[in-house]
Amino acid sequence: MSELLIEGYAALFGIPDQSGDVVRAGAFAHSLRSGAALPMLLQHRQGALAGRWTRITEDGRGLFMRGLIEKPGVQQLVREGLSGLSIGFRPRLWKPLPGGGRELIEVDLVEVSLVQAPMQVRARFGVVGAETRAA
Repeated sequence: MSELLIEGYAALFGIPDQSGDVVRAGAFAHSLRSGAALPMLLQHRQGALAGRWTRITEDGRGLFMRGLIEKPGVQQLVREGLSGLSIGFRPRLWKPLPGGGRELIEVDLVEVSLVQAPMQVRARFGVVGAETRAA
């Protein structure tokens, strides 16, 4: 069985998304410390597992993701141009921003999806390789 290895940013710090929300550096720290596995979904659809995340970390730029796309149908969508990432989350601590949107200070991550049109337009992934494993 072949898997696509992808990596990219699901959130970028300090850059407003299309709804005006801005994620602050450190917003994911509490959620990441829990160590809970986050599902890799397709288009935020519950049960539509695309693969699995193998690395999730905050760095100076944002929320970095690396994972393996296991589903052949999703691999085909990636080959056809699917490249967006989007976070599913519950805000824990936030404050309103002048002009709309929120400054997200602390959030609980629920899932990270592969999407066609991410709210944070620069939240993208790329294919960095393929892995083959015994079936």
